[in-house]
Parts: sequence; structure tokens; C-alpha cells
Amino acid sequence: MTILGKGMAGEPVKLLQKKLGVEADGVFGPGTEKALREYQAKEKIDVDGLAGPDTFTHMGLPELVYLTVGSRGETVKKLQTELGITADGVYGAGTANAVKAFQKKNGLTEDGIAGPTTLAKTKTFGSVMNASVIAGSIIDAGTKAARSIWDTITGAFKK
Repeated sequence: MTILGKGMAGEPVKLLQKKLGVEADGVFGPGTEKALREYQAKEKIDVDGLAGPDTFTHMGLPELVYLTVGSRGETVKKLQTELGITADGVYGAGTANAVKAFQKKNGLTEDGIAGPTTLAKTKTFGSVMNASVIAGSIIDAGTKAARSIWDTITGAFKK
């Protein structure tokens, strides 16, 4: 599950900071947290100072959405509705299995994780995701396919 909070650093934090209109130094510090809380309050999102899937979706940062077992919220509900399963907003084993079936049907890696590549294949997220994922992507020279920032980061840990 992707959640950005105080103390984190990197390219995803820079993207968040740019959207918030604060210095994009890539370090999630007190200024970023304050700006995020203000944004969440203004937009009537749960004010917790953490940026997760619902905040990313609301901010127009779908390239940072990464749903997996344990994820919760409106973005999960939208995905569940798309998959035709009970939309309770909780990403559990049933949702992971439905995502795996969707991935198999669409020729994707069947890992049960709904990241930018998977979400881009859905009707609900597809139109928004395709433009944003490509804009925020790194082209994988080996496959000539666009990979999101999260795919790049998580790919470094897969072996």
C-alpha cells in the first residue's frame, strides 16, 4: 500500500509537493505535511497528513495509486465496483483475487496488486491513468513499455 508521510523522501514526494505548491525537494517534512493537511481540509478528505490512494486520486496523481491487501477507501470502492464485486472499500483477499483475474484477462502480471499499469486497463481509471501514467513514467528499455514510478521502485526489490 502506498502512503506518503512525514520523514519519507524520493520522487513520489516531489510529485506530491509540486501538486501542493510547496518546495519540491523530495523530502516530506513539516511544510509538506502542513500543506497536505490544509489541502485535505479544503477538499473535505480525511485530514491525517498522510497521502494515500484517495488523496492521490483526488489530487490528480493516479500514477502514485498503488492498491494492495490492507488498502481502504473510496478508490478501493471504485475498483471493486469496476470488478463487479462487493464494494466495501476494503482491499482483502477477495479483491486481490478479482484483481488477479482481471490482470490475467488483460495480459498483465498476476500479482493481485492494483498499481498504475493495472488501473490504466480499467474503464473507471483508464482515461485518467493513461495520460498521467505515461507523463509520470519511465520507459523500460528492455520492453519499451511505460513503467510508473512505483513499478520502477518496487521492481528494484523483486528478484
